Amino acid sequence: MPPVPSAAPLTETPAVAWVVFGALVLGILVADLLIFNRRAHVQGVKEAAVWSGVWVGLALAFNAGVYFWKGRQAAVEFSTAYLVEQALSVDNLFIFLVIFKHFGVPTIFQHRVLFWGVIGAQVMRGIMIFAGVGLIALFHPILYLFAGILVITGIKLFFSKEDSFEPSNTLAFKFTRKYVRMTDKFHEEKFFVMQDGLRMATPLFLVLMIVESTDLIFAVDSIPACLSISKDPFVVYTSNIFAVMGLRAYYFLLAGAMGNLRFLKPALAIVLVFIGAKMFLHEGLDLKIDSVVSLGIVGGILGASVAVSLMFPVKAHPRPLTTLPSSADAPAGGEEPAKSEA
Repeated sequence: MPPVPSAAPLTETPAVAWVVFGALVLGILVADLLIFNRRAHVQGVKEAAVWSGVWVGLALAFNAGVYFWKGRQAAVEFSTAYLVEQALSVDNLFIFLVIFKHFGVPTIFQHRVLFWGVIGAQVMRGIMIFAGVGLIALFHPILYLFAGILVITGIKLFFSKEDSFEPSNTLAFKFTRKYVRMTDKFHEEKFFVMQDGLRMATPLFLVLMIVESTDLIFAVDSIPACLSISKDPFVVYTSNIFAVMGLRAYYFLLAGAMGNLRFLKPALAIVLVFIGAKMFLHEGLDLKIDSVVSLGIVGGILGASVAVSLMFPVKAHPRPLTTLPSSADAPAGGEEPAKSEA
C-alpha cells in the first residue's frame, strides 16, 4: 500500500484561528437570538430567502479567506464538504417537518427549536469530527471503514423506499417521556416551566430532544463523508458549521417544496458512493481524483437532480406537500397556571 499522509493534526491550525472562528459563530448566534429574532414570529418565505442568502454569502466569504490563508486545495475541499453537507441537510429537513407536524408545534415556535437544535448540532459534530481526526491519526486504515460506510449507506439510500418516520418510536421520545417530568400543553416558546412547585419540561423540549437525536443520526453519514473529502479538521468543522447554521432559513424556505425534490435522494446516494469509491481508490491504489474535478462531479450530480426534479414534477408524490401548522393548530399555551423558566 502506498504511503498516504495522515489526518492533519489540530496543531497545524493556530489556536488563534479556532478562537476567532468560535467568536465569529458566537457573535452570529447572539445577534440572531437577541437582535434579529428576539421575539417569536413566523418567518415567511421572503425573510427565509433573505437569510438563506446571508448564510450562503457568509460561507462564500469565509471560504475566500480560507483560499488566501490555506490555499486553493483547502478552499476546494471546503466547498465540496459544504455542498455535500448542505445537500444532506436539505433532504433531512423533511424529518424536521414530520416532527413538527406530528406534535402540532406552532410555526411561530419552530424557529426556537431549530435555533437550539443548531447549537446542539454544532457541539455534537465538533466532538465527532475531532474524534474522527484523532482515530485517523492513530489508525489510518480506519479510512477504509469510513469509505465502506459511505458506499453501503449510498446503496441503501438509492434502493430505499420513502421514509415512514414515526417520532414517537424514537429512543429520544421514549427516554424523555419516561425520565423527564412533562406538562401536557405548550407554554408559548418555553422549554421548562414551574408548575405546582416542580420544574417541568414542556412538549417543546421533547420536540427539541427528538430533533437533536435525529441530527446525531444524520451526522453518522455526513461526518465520514466530509472526512473523506478533507483531512484538515479546521476545513471539515467550519464547512459543517456554516452548512448547519443555515438550516433554519432553509427549512422555512423549502418546507413547502421539499416534496418536489424527488430526485435529490438518489442523487445523494450516488454522491455518497462516489466519495466512498474515491477514498478506496486513493487509499488502496494511490489513484487520486483532482479536488476540482470532484467538486464538479458532486455539484453536477446535485444540481442535475434539482433541475430534473423541477422539470418533471409529480402531482402525487410519497412525500406530499405539507402545510406548516399554524398557531391555531396546536394546544393553547396559557391554559395552565405556570411560571415560565426558559
